[in-house]
Amino acid sequence: MSSNNKSMGNNKRSFFAVLSLLLILLISFNGASIFSINIPENVAGDSRNLLSVSSSLSNLMYAVEDQNPSLVSSTQLKSHENTASGAGDGAGVSTRTISGEEHKPHYRHMKQDLKTAISNTHLPLLRKSHSFPLESEDFPVKNKKILEELTFLQSTEQLRRGEFRAKVKQFFSKNESSCKVRFFMTWISSLNSFGQKEFHSIETLFNTNPKGCLLIVSNSMDTIKGKQILKPFLEKGFRVTAISPDLNYLFKNTMAEPWFLKLTKGDLDVGYVPFGQNLSNLIRLCLLYKFGGVYLDTDVLVLKSFSKLKNSIGAQTLDLESKKWSRLNNAVMVFDKMHPLVYKFIEEYALTFNGNKWGHNGPYLVSRVISRLEGRPGYNFTVLPPMAFYPVNWNRVRNLFRGAKNETDVKWLRGKLRQIRSQSYGVHLWNKQSRKLSIEEGSIVGKILSKHCVFCNLTK
Repeated sequence: MSSNNKSMGNNKRSFFAVLSLLLILLISFNGASIFSINIPENVAGDSRNLLSVSSSLSNLMYAVEDQNPSLVSSTQLKSHENTASGAGDGAGVSTRTISGEEHKPHYRHMKQDLKTAISNTHLPLLRKSHSFPLESEDFPVKNKKILEELTFLQSTEQLRRGEFRAKVKQFFSKNESSCKVRFFMTWISSLNSFGQKEFHSIETLFNTNPKGCLLIVSNSMDTIKGKQILKPFLEKGFRVTAISPDLNYLFKNTMAEPWFLKLTKGDLDVGYVPFGQNLSNLIRLCLLYKFGGVYLDTDVLVLKSFSKLKNSIGAQTLDLESKKWSRLNNAVMVFDKMHPLVYKFIEEYALTFNGNKWGHNGPYLVSRVISRLEGRPGYNFTVLPPMAFYPVNWNRVRNLFRGAKNETDVKWLRGKLRQIRSQSYGVHLWNKQSRKLSIEEGSIVGKILSKHCVFCNLTK
């Protein structure tokens, strides 16, 4: 009996020994996935690439096929850019006026930083028979849509080198003696979306600034049908044109250039905010930086001449206690060519771009930059009070479209209209909130259009 018990004990020990060995081997096998490899800096390719790794218990082997570093580094680049932004806007920022030549070293440093971030990127090893794309599942679809939008925005005909710049210069130089103020608008939508409100915006602009010149940067407007929309203004002698943009030219020698390169390579998360909206935020900055003048959204009604405004931006809201601005907006901006503050706006856009937060690359961007630079020498600009361009905030804009229903409404409308006419250069209509609103009889918008119309028989 004792002999049998001893034999059974030995069998149990052997069984547990084998089981322990198997567990050790399994743990070793799975543990391989925690190691990482450093992709060499010279690994590159042009195709959409996959990383595949083979492994076994005795030997781990990996193969990287045509790896494009720019597709590897999206996560690390965001962290890297945020760090660069914080460092670049601290106490060491130059406070003297920045010329175009002084800007270029910053631009070169960013390109070097991107290269460094790419070369330091690490990827996890995968077990045998596994491979994965270096983007999220919907990224190729997103990227394809963005490239289609860019193609729509820039027609092939207009991409000849220097054509955009030549057309813009020709337009302004031809009207140099009579072009008192340069106005810019962007339209990154189809012609079907260009409606009465946009037409009224142009109308009020020329009613109050008859000697101004308006350039609409748009591919859809720079067509035969688009020119038909503008023809009534041309027939009245107003100076207006539409030109398809050349983004490579607009972004060249600014921090927008490497940002745009990342976008076209598919190495940028564009987010869920409509891409056209974010692109318009950048285009308007580059237009002002390259040419100087006034940028207006197409949902701004103009009430006064802009000829006396210089290097100005408007506050959207004020802090009730301090009476200082709490948020700015980029729907109306007036800046000289190559103004250092506009360069800082472009820099902030490139380094902190976020396509998942509404307003992050627009109103919040100009607010962030000016909060850091306000009061520093070398950045000469003025922050105008909310009444200048935003007499009614977005959540109350419907009040501008309503007629009076009772005596209280009559009193409010009369007082608000008097305030707007005396203190406002323009009225931002917050198109996202007002696009479906009708202009009621006796409303503030109706009265503004009646006074500042060009084609008054059409307005009534």
